[in-house]
Amino acid sequence: MADGAPSGESLCDVGRSTHIPGRPPTVGQLVRRRIDPVHYRLADMAQDAAGLIRALDLGPTHVVGVSMGGMIAQTLAAEHPELVRSLTSIMSTTGNRWKGQPALKFMRFLLRPAPADRQGYITHITQVFAAIGSKGLPQDTERMRDLAGRSYDRDHDQEASGRQLGAIIASGDRTDELRRIVAPTLVIHGTDDRLVRPSGGLATTSAIRGARLMLIDGMGHDLPAAAWPELVPAIAEHAHAADRLPAAA
Repeated sequence: MADGAPSGESLCDVGRSTHIPGRPPTVGQLVRRRIDPVHYRLADMAQDAAGLIRALDLGPTHVVGVSMGGMIAQTLAAEHPELVRSLTSIMSTTGNRWKGQPALKFMRFLLRPAPADRQGYITHITQVFAAIGSKGLPQDTERMRDLAGRSYDRDHDQEASGRQLGAIIASGDRTDELRRIVAPTLVIHGTDDRLVRPSGGLATTSAIRGARLMLIDGMGHDLPAAAWPELVPAIAEHAHAADRLPAAA
């Protein structure tokens, strides 16, 4: 998982990356926020990303992360500042148990494993995003079904998401870590996000010095095409603005 030749193994338990053997956390462990065993943490996933950036000689680079990816991107910027030119953290949070927590009625989506069969998996994912996705913006159900099907065909590990959720919880409150971030930071959050509620974006903005918060009206825990005209220019301009700054010593 650490530095070395690029092999598509930058994030544990995703797609064709390395899958970590071992049972995911139980519901009780997730509720108590005590993970045993801990298979990996967000810092391990950030280290994998750092190794890939170094192996491909890409750094410093513009880093964009969504949801758990935002947490990994935050950790990468905090622990490997020399590799991050700018940071965009989308619909993410700090690990503070009182910030960005999902509404209780959505916990069942986090704790229920997806079906093993392809059609059942597609239906499950479509239902999840219908519940947590944007209510104030148009949703494209057929696009979501297509993405779910392609994800299933690429790789389907029923226990992977549980191990990843365990990694998030095992990493604890990262607020102090985020205070070390020096990369220009844009925080994006939907006003209608019910999985990682907007307080997570507010906490992230408060923790990172100089961070700028952008709220997308009506956006939930997804990236609907209707929001792209706002999202894409904002991310691009943030990166261009960072490029115009003097390089860090």
